[in-house]
Amino acid sequence: MTKKKSITSDKIVELYMNTVLLNGTPKSVYSFALENKFDETEFYSFFSSFEALEKQIFAIFCTKTNELLIKNQEYQSYDSKSKLLSFYYTFFEILTANRSYVFNQLKQNKNKLQSLKLLSHLKKEFTDFINREIFIDSVDLKNEKINKIRDRGVSEASWLQLLFTLQFWLEDESPNFEKTDIFIEKSVKASFDLKDITPVQSVFDFAKFLWKEKTPRA
Repeated sequence: MTKKKSITSDKIVELYMNTVLLNGTPKSVYSFALENKFDETEFYSFFSSFEALEKQIFAIFCTKTNELLIKNQEYQSYDSKSKLLSFYYTFFEILTANRSYVFNQLKQNKNKLQSLKLLSHLKKEFTDFINREIFIDSVDLKNEKINKIRDRGVSEASWLQLLFTLQFWLEDESPNFEKTDIFIEKSVKASFDLKDITPVQSVFDFAKFLWKEKTPRA
């Protein structure tokens, strides 16, 4: 008797994304497993539900980004701003490769609260990256509680920045999403200028770019 080959979590992710794009969300884990010829129990060894799987998919985009960055030997020598830019460019390359799925799950979902819930695992992955790689050189304010409040504020601000960039990318109709690249460059530069309390020309430059993009054209 031939032993049935076990399925991997990566394969389940691939099959689920394809199924959603072609046929919509499956009616049940049972029907999804049956259609793709693996045991239902194998699904539950990795994910508790479709919602848990969907949350994990967005976190995987971040995990894959970090893996690619670590493989780049030059990355470790980058300063914080260059590391963050590298993260953004790599992350959105991965999103672009999966744009149909991301667009389907976020842009076409009218329930914004539900969309944010789908990004909850991504938020944890991303804020861990921010705390580990980007703002590790923050000034010690000599007060543990104040330091924690400051760090939490930095993490939340960084997360909001990623959300704004994601929203811009979803609406970007420029060739090869060139305007998103500009958005990333200007927003990251502005955020570091504010952090370092340096001249705010880049902040105004970023604001002008946003105003130009959001102003209705005749």
